[in-house]
Amino acid sequence: MFNTHYTDVAIIGGGPAGLAAALAARRAGAEHVTVLERNHELGGILQQCIHNGFGLHRFKEELTGPEYAYRFIPQVEADPNIHVYLNTMVLSLSPEKEMTAVHPVHGLISLKAKSVILAMGCRERTRGALSIPGTRPAGVYTAGTAQRFVNMDGFMPGKRVVILGSGDIGLIMARRFTMEGAKVEAVVEIMPYPAGLARNIAQCLEDFDIPLYLSATVTKIHGKDRVEGVTVSQVDNGWCPIPGTERYIPCDTLLLSVGLIPENELSQEAEVSLDPRTGGPIVDENRETLISGIFACGNVLHVHDLVDYVSDEAEIAGEAAARYALKQTADGVLNATNGKVDKFAIKPGDGVRYVLPQRVTKGAEVDLYLRVSQPMDAITLSLSGLTLARKRQVRPSEMLKIRLKAQHWESLLEAGNAEGR
Repeated sequence: MFNTHYTDVAIIGGGPAGLAAALAARRAGAEHVTVLERNHELGGILQQCIHNGFGLHRFKEELTGPEYAYRFIPQVEADPNIHVYLNTMVLSLSPEKEMTAVHPVHGLISLKAKSVILAMGCRERTRGALSIPGTRPAGVYTAGTAQRFVNMDGFMPGKRVVILGSGDIGLIMARRFTMEGAKVEAVVEIMPYPAGLARNIAQCLEDFDIPLYLSATVTKIHGKDRVEGVTVSQVDNGWCPIPGTERYIPCDTLLLSVGLIPENELSQEAEVSLDPRTGGPIVDENRETLISGIFACGNVLHVHDLVDYVSDEAEIAGEAAARYALKQTADGVLNATNGKVDKFAIKPGDGVRYVLPQRVTKGAEVDLYLRVSQPMDAITLSLSGLTLARKRQVRPSEMLKIRLKAQHWESLLEAGNAEGR
């Protein structure tokens, strides 16, 4: 039998979202904050992202991933009321905000929190999710795994590389492999447009003369013990390979950069409702899920392209989680002042893949984050007929941030329930 520990705010994940949320919760008055991180160090994925380009929005300067992380880590470590457990795997989470975790020294830990912040990040989609025909040789990696091998472990996975998918990690690894002396034969993207940021297309592919094949995919992997090559085919509008368009590309390594999946197994165990569009929880403007007292932020909520937005969103969740914890009485029951608040659903309409938050309190000023479904020029973004913004050019790879102001609500309420268009 083991004792149960108590905390005001428990944060699952010590990456950029968890770090920013912990500091924000302390600033908002939470007396006891606990961060549970399964890795041996804080910082999450940032520690292996040694390229620059982080912090342009938040700090107005270009930082590498570790530099960005260390804008937060020393502050977290210096605060005696933020307790960090590294090498700690959270095994279960209940709707009552009770957690079981395992630690190499303390063993099995039971933790009861007044509020919980989900900041578990996301994982990469693997070959098994793609069902690529062919043998199962060595040399097939996800782009993030290859990034860790090269940047942190000092290993080169291969010398001749084909990259399937034009996500940002894949693009950055195309440049990294080239700079380390490898030959990147091609980047292959199934969509008719790139999946990564425009600046990464320019800086990682065009500057290094790496070919990008659009509307194409890998249809076979060749090799017995080691990858010897791949067959690439063009695809039609239904993403089906077109017979007769096959092209064989010799290589010894295939990198997969085919999307990220929010890590929401714990969320589902806590009965948190997920949005099928984002793969993350349904939240309001405070990043509170449909389970009272459980909040979510970062890539576990929806996949971001800029870590600056992760930090902004995490601070919202951290402050709200602290306020929730402070409203509770000693026995963990909400005070009567926490009354029912009207929430309005915001749904994506034509041309919009998803919008977040999905629920907004009447009259609230809130930043709406959204992605479009395809590249478009000269568009108008509107909510129930009310124009919020106009954009000259938009891409699915670049998340949009639109401000919903308090003065918009009079027009929205006249139009009825809010629906994004």
